[in-house]
Amino acid sequence: QVQLVESGGGLVQPGGSLRLSCVGSGFPFNKYRMNWYRQAPGKERELVAGITMGGRFTNYADSVKGRFTISRDNDKNTVYLQMKSLKAEDTAVYYCQTFNDLSFYWGQGTQVTVSS
Repeated sequence: QVQLVESGGGLVQPGGSLRLSCVGSGFPFNKYRMNWYRQAPGKERELVAGITMGGRFTNYADSVKGRFTISRDNDKNTVYLQMKSLKAEDTAVYYCQTFNDLSFYWGQGTQVTVSS
């Protein structure tokens, strides 16, 4: 079955950086678009960034453009989210996501807390 496992979250000071990773298994990783979502307390889950199967095209939420970079290594079945210049408002649980014609698939999430 499809499994997505995120890692790399933690506590970071404002202006700091973190890199999240998500390892996929149980599906042909290089044939799936991959996305990162986040959900802050009391808010709806929102799309942060997405990347196409081969990694050629990416898209970002306006709030993270220029600060976050999504990338993937299909040999390692891994998608990354490099986050720089972090702000308090980036605090959230970050989820890796993919989908096919049958369903959406989510990881368990990794907590990112930006605080001094």
